[in-house]
Amino acid sequence: MKSIRSKITLITVIAIVLSVSITALIGINSVRDLGNSSSEKLLYLLCKTGQKNLDHYFDSIKQSATMVSSFAEADLEETDISDLQAHVDRVDEIMTYYYRIDPEVTNTADGFWYVDIDGEGFIKHQVTDISSYDTSDTSQLVWYTVPKATGKSVWLNPYYTENLGALVLSYNVPIFKESKFIGVIGIEFDYSVMEEQVNNIRLYDNGYAFINDKNGDIICHPYIDVGKLNDENKPRAPEGLLTDKEDLRYTYNGVEKQAVTLKLSNDMRLNVTVPVSEINGNWKSFVNLILIASVLILVVFILISLQFAGHITRPLVDLTHAAEEANNGNYDVELPVRGDDEAGVLTQTFNQLITNIKKYITELNEVNSRLKEDNITLEAATTRDSLTGVKNRFALRRDYTLYSDAEIHLMMLDIDDFKQVNDTYGHSVGDFLLKKTGDALIELFGTDHSYRYGGDEFIVIIPRLTDEEFSEKITTLESLLGDIHLEEKKLPVHFSAGYVSGKTLLQDDLRFMLRQADELLYRAKESGKNAFIGDSYNRTLAKGIKKKAEEAFRRG
Repeated sequence: MKSIRSKITLITVIAIVLSVSITALIGINSVRDLGNSSSEKLLYLLCKTGQKNLDHYFDSIKQSATMVSSFAEADLEETDISDLQAHVDRVDEIMTYYYRIDPEVTNTADGFWYVDIDGEGFIKHQVTDISSYDTSDTSQLVWYTVPKATGKSVWLNPYYTENLGALVLSYNVPIFKESKFIGVIGIEFDYSVMEEQVNNIRLYDNGYAFINDKNGDIICHPYIDVGKLNDENKPRAPEGLLTDKEDLRYTYNGVEKQAVTLKLSNDMRLNVTVPVSEINGNWKSFVNLILIASVLILVVFILISLQFAGHITRPLVDLTHAAEEANNGNYDVELPVRGDDEAGVLTQTFNQLITNIKKYITELNEVNSRLKEDNITLEAATTRDSLTGVKNRFALRRDYTLYSDAEIHLMMLDIDDFKQVNDTYGHSVGDFLLKKTGDALIELFGTDHSYRYGGDEFIVIIPRLTDEEFSEKITTLESLLGDIHLEEKKLPVHFSAGYVSGKTLLQDDLRFMLRQADELLYRAKESGKNAFIGDSYNRTLAKGIKKKAEEAFRRG
């Protein structure tokens, strides 16, 4: 026996050895590692340059504010608290930003505020009226309340100043005289200056930079308008970036990213991030060349090997087609047996399997046919009353959902003095009378809407009938039930019924309708029997009937 497995194995081993040898020689791993290393160094260098530029800008602002605050505190040492206006005037001569005196210290000196909005030089601006604010609330007038509350120089996150109509950042220094808080000296700078520097940091197509504060809140982002956000909906830096590591990878919105994050001099963090896919793209072009070369070699080899392997695999192709036909339900397939190798043995086994399947399918179809007949019989036995032919109480419970949210007429009917009929004429006559009652209900209302509730009680539930149509059927029913003959002798029997009409809006409306119809049947009996009494469905009335019945049951 010539083994197909050995032939295919030999060809596969040769292809694998050849392709692995070529791939190993070119060194894909070396190219990948070199590309990643270069991209990571470029990312770090870009972030480091941005850090230096921003730190230089922040440090110059801090230095200016610190210098002015030092001058102010030195002047305060020689100034009496009662003469703060003279102190403000002296600081005013060199001050170019703002100095706000605490109104709790004095009301004779406010301070000053210089602004340069249009770039044409600093002009004096009216200072903010602090007295209209609660200075103990650090969520208001943050440039003043935060330094006062903390007693420390602070950088504040971007905030919108209504007086200037601009988004600004600020550095603020609290001023003290002998441990007493005097006011705040601060410098506000246009947020757009920092924003422009951040926006200029770009790498590849989708790399960008952004800044977050020490709490992780983003304060500057090229794709987020921070000025339109408040503290409640301010975005946070991805969790993967909130770490002390400088070089890291994280995933954001399903995209894996490489990032470098460096701490700025004002405790904020500059993050430069770029999708890993773009970093990989830097070296993948070289890998693609390697892969193309490998594929070309493999294609040439495959074309050569296919010429030799075609006649070996042909039996397997025939078996595949035959298996597909069998899977689609066509079992009238038989394959010719060629040779005595594995393919020949497999073909013989397949033919025998098809023969057995056809036999089993024939037997299974016969069993299914018998089961269907048994199911029909079982369905009829469990849902139909064997004596009257109408549905039974089990079927009624099952059909409750068929009558939900529908306009229906519901009637409860029984035979007057049925026990006396049985006692007088015998149970066979009673059964005959029940059968005739069921026949009349089926004739008028149909099998699907007629039920034997128990004993001599019957229920009819029929939708989509007008009151006039239902009244006509009641009249016909009274006529049919009033003319029942046994062996040409009319039986002296009468019927009573109670019926209601209405819509089943709620889940338990049908049960309440049954209660109300039963009560109407009871009234028909009390009125002398042989009566049909109807009414409109009243949920409140029906609930009262139910409650009354439950109380009577509890009393015994």
